[in-house]
Amino acid sequence: MHDPAFAALPQPPYYSVIFSSCRATVADGYERTAARMLELAAQQPGYLGVESARDAEGFGITVSYWASLEAISAWKAQAEHQLAQQAGQRRWYAHYELRIARVERAYGAAD
Repeated sequence: MHDPAFAALPQPPYYSVIFSSCRATVADGYERTAARMLELAAQQPGYLGVESARDAEGFGITVSYWASLEAISAWKAQAEHQLAQQAGQRRWYAHYELRIARVERAYGAAD
């Protein structure tokens, strides 16, 4: 049985975009924009899924999965996503890091 907290992914290889962030104190519009970005990403060619978590102090990690580097580049360049990125840099994040990795192997355990 698939746990909905985990992305249902194909067999590797594929790519992950790891976005680690510390939230700023300003949150106006953040939740609405984050939900819209998840909705919009899911419509992009090459999108495979997402997993995300945030702690009470505001540190979070979101990992999105993509079929190719070209799909990641297209998502980064998507106009509405670019506006959200700019708002995040200006208002919502005190600090963030973004990493892109190729997933070569994947395995897990089911309950």
